[in-house]
Amino acid sequence: MKIRVERDGLADAVAWVARSLPSRPPVPVLGGILLDTGNSDALTISGFDYEVSATVGVAATVADGGRTLVSGRLLADITKALPAQPVEIMVDGARVSITCGSAKFSLPTMPVEDYPQLPAMPPRAGELTGEVFGLAVSQVAVAAGKDDTLPMLTGVRVEINGDTLTLVATDRFRLAMREFTWQPDGSLAHAGDVAVLVPARTLAEAAKALGTAGATVELALAPGDGLIGLSGNGRRTTSRLLDTEFPRYRQLLPSDQTSTAIIDVAPLVEAIKRVSLVAERGTQVRLEFGENGLRLSAGGDDEGSAEEELAVEYTGEPVTIAFNPSFLQEGLGALHAERAELSFTTPSRPALIKPVDDEGNVVAGYLHLLMPVRLPG
Repeated sequence: MKIRVERDGLADAVAWVARSLPSRPPVPVLGGILLDTGNSDALTISGFDYEVSATVGVAATVADGGRTLVSGRLLADITKALPAQPVEIMVDGARVSITCGSAKFSLPTMPVEDYPQLPAMPPRAGELTGEVFGLAVSQVAVAAGKDDTLPMLTGVRVEINGDTLTLVATDRFRLAMREFTWQPDGSLAHAGDVAVLVPARTLAEAAKALGTAGATVELALAPGDGLIGLSGNGRRTTSRLLDTEFPRYRQLLPSDQTSTAIIDVAPLVEAIKRVSLVAERGTQVRLEFGENGLRLSAGGDDEGSAEEELAVEYTGEPVTIAFNPSFLQEGLGALHAERAELSFTTPSRPALIKPVDDEGNVVAGYLHLLMPVRLPG
C-alpha cells in the first residue's frame, strides 16, 4: 500500500473510528484500525470489535492499493498531532510508515488476516433529519445508566410506530423521552409497533457524527438479527442491540400535576451550581415553591449552608422538594430551551421538566422525569 491523503480528513476519520474501539480489547486485533483502499481511489477506515463497527471513507491518491491493520489508539494520537500538510502512508512488510512534512512515524502492523469480517448494513428502515436526530439523542442519552451490571438501563429504547419515533432512557433516578416524526420505508410504515434497545454510548457517538444540520441519517434495522445501523455524511456504524427487557416506564409518568412552575433556565442552573457547593457530595438541593417565588437551599449547620431566591411563575399549593443537583442541572440543560416548566404532585412523587417557548407554552415532544430525594424527617 502507498497512498497520499489530506491530514484533516484523515485525522477526523481516524478519531471517529477510534472512539468506537474498546479500551481493553479481548484480543489485540480488535483494538486495531483497518486501512483499506479496495479497488477505488479512496481510503476506507474501519473498526470492529464484534459489538460495534464504524466505517468512513476518505478521498486519497492511491499509488498502490492494499489493506493493513494498525493500533487504533496510537494511529489516532499520531494523526491528531500531525502538521497541516498532506500525509503519505506506505506499508513495507510488517511496518507502516506515516510521513507528514518533516514528521515521520514507523509503526508495526497487526495480522490483518486475523481481523474479523465487517458486518453488512441491515435492511434500510427509513431516514431522519440529521439535526433533529442529533438533538433528540443528546436529550435522551443523558438519562441512560452507566452501570454495566444493569444492562437494561444502559440503553436507549427506540420505539417505531409508523412515522412516529420515540427515544427513551432511564437510570431509575431519572427518565428522558423524546418523540418526533421521521420517514419510514414503506414496509416498516405498516409493520406495527417496533421497539429495540440500543447501547446509549454507541447511539450518542453516532448522533454526534451524523446528526449535523442539513444532513440526512439513514436508519437500518434487523431486530431478528439483533443489529441496528446508522449512516450519513459518508460514515456508517452498526451495533448489536441489547438483548434485555427495558423497564415498563410509562407507568412512571404522572397522569396529573397539582403544582407547576415556569422559570428561566439559565438563572436557575447558575443558582443550583452556587447553592450545591455546600451540599455534601452533591447529595441534594432543596427547592421551596410558593407565592413569593422559589427559594433554593442546601447544606446544614455541620457542613455550611447556602440559599438563594429566584422569581418564578407558580401555580398551586406551596411545595418543598429536593433533587440531586447534578441530575437537576443535566435535566435542565437537556431541554435546549431558555425557559422550563417544572410540575409536581407531592414531594415524594416524580417531577416533570419540559421546555417552554417564548409565548409561555409547553413544547410538546420532550419530557425529563426526575425522582426527588427524600427530605430529612
